[in-house]
Amino acid sequence: MDLTKFKWTREPESYKINNDTIEVVTKPHTDLWQRTYYHFQNDNAPVLQMETEEPYFSFVVKTEFEESHHRFDQCGIVMYLDSENWLKGSIEYENDEYQHLGSVVTNHGYSDWATTVIDASVKSMWYRFSRREDDYCIECSADGITFNQMRICHMHGGKGKIRFGIYACSPEDSSFKAVFSNMQILECQWKAHDGQQPD
Repeated sequence: MDLTKFKWTREPESYKINNDTIEVVTKPHTDLWQRTYYHFQNDNAPVLQMETEEPYFSFVVKTEFEESHHRFDQCGIVMYLDSENWLKGSIEYENDEYQHLGSVVTNHGYSDWATTVIDASVKSMWYRFSRREDDYCIECSADGITFNQMRICHMHGGKGKIRFGIYACSPEDSSFKAVFSNMQILECQWKAHDGQQPD
């Protein structure tokens, strides 16, 4: 994959981009969240993305986060349109027993968070981000072969040109190295619905 197509929305102080691997070292107190429940707005996580107008595609990436160790340390996939319209999928470290595998969708400045609990020993995860016009699907995989659905969502600002890619952050007083590899752009792997027909 041509990594020169990716541009920083916010450039981290410490990172490396090789032919097929990206390493990002997070800074403390970096995050993406808008308003809901916590009532704060955090919009300073490093985001590396490419642009496309292609209405049907899938983006795959492997994440490794061996060093994550503090509450809310996270890295994963992102579609960041602007501060109030974006989505992300990642694993957020919680403690030495468990983590949260989840996704956040933010439309018009309000975030939601859908999660499931996984063991703290998990230190790598694949993600697949798929687009069908202005609807989106996030999936995860332990092996990069079998993917399981995490979230289907609609993005109100998600038609036409979008930006998508990767992010990493440490919302509290922490720092860790996130490694991204095996990135691919594929034909849309999220197939058209074959059940009830549209009204």
